[in-house]
Amino acid sequence: MSSMNDLSEWSGDFDDDAVLTVKQRQRRQDRRVPSRQHRPKKTENELRADLGLAPTTVETTATGFNPTYQGKKHERIWILSGLGEFYDHNLITDVLRPVKAGKEATVYCCAAGPSQGVPWLAGKVYRPRMFRQLRNDKVYREGRIILDADGKLVKDEGAAHAIATGTAFGRDLLHTSWLSHEYQTLETLHAAGALAPRPVARGPNAILMEYLGDAESPAPTLNQVSLDRNEARALFDALMQSVAIMLANNLVHGDLSAFNVLYWEGEVRIIDFPQAVNVKNNPHARRIFERDIERLCGYFARQGVDTDARRLASDLWRAHVSQPTPAERVVEDRRLHLGPADGIA
Repeated sequence: MSSMNDLSEWSGDFDDDAVLTVKQRQRRQDRRVPSRQHRPKKTENELRADLGLAPTTVETTATGFNPTYQGKKHERIWILSGLGEFYDHNLITDVLRPVKAGKEATVYCCAAGPSQGVPWLAGKVYRPRMFRQLRNDKVYREGRIILDADGKLVKDEGAAHAIATGTAFGRDLLHTSWLSHEYQTLETLHAAGALAPRPVARGPNAILMEYLGDAESPAPTLNQVSLDRNEARALFDALMQSVAIMLANNLVHGDLSAFNVLYWEGEVRIIDFPQAVNVKNNPHARRIFERDIERLCGYFARQGVDTDARRLASDLWRAHVSQPTPAERVVEDRRLHLGPADGIA
């Protein structure tokens, strides 16, 4: 007969499973979370679906495109999807590095193709739907027409309903329309002589345009730069001339500040136009414009430029827009009773 001391010698190696029934052991096993390494890896098309991209096809995959910079798995997929078409058409030969990551898109420095006459181009790849965080976009979309991937007006009545109800189809339309509006804005402003990047091409989810910077680093945004007073005055005047060109083309940037102006060796470029609004169609255009001018004047005031943002905005608006539109009158009358328009600080 075993003694208590005998039991103590082997109790430390006691296996609880030894006294469990078969059913009890099965239930315990079922409750265990499978190890991560045993979970099946997602296919490329499953990852693309997560990112809101179309499945890989012959049309969506660039032949032989293996860029130097690839990023993590998800990022690699949207680089290949967004910039592969430019590679296929010999507009770029490589993707070298990311230069700016924003809420709506990531910009990459690309080696330009031989036909471009410049060493680098900027490839702006819009983030898939699940990563985009546009806030108060309704304010900017008000009065805006819906454009398709070719920049043509979408006349289908169901499109507006799909966007309003937030269906998957509607979100796709909205995503495409935002990109098309930005590219058209770049084309209009560059052709008119504004300090906007030269647009090169657009794809289903990306824009290719002029790059400001060198092989080592991109141009910094103006908020990262301190200017002497003389240079600051000259740049301020140049930017105000571009603002006037925008108004003459019925456009307001919508998010203009020193954070959206690039500076390089005495040159500047205004960037990021997806939220640009039309002064004739958007009833909030003047309030948005006044905010743009106030933000830009705030930066230049710190650089020693004496400005009066309110008077400047009023003078520019009167010179290039003159009378308020009927839609603007409605909003202005409402603002007098209710305060500032929703979504405009």
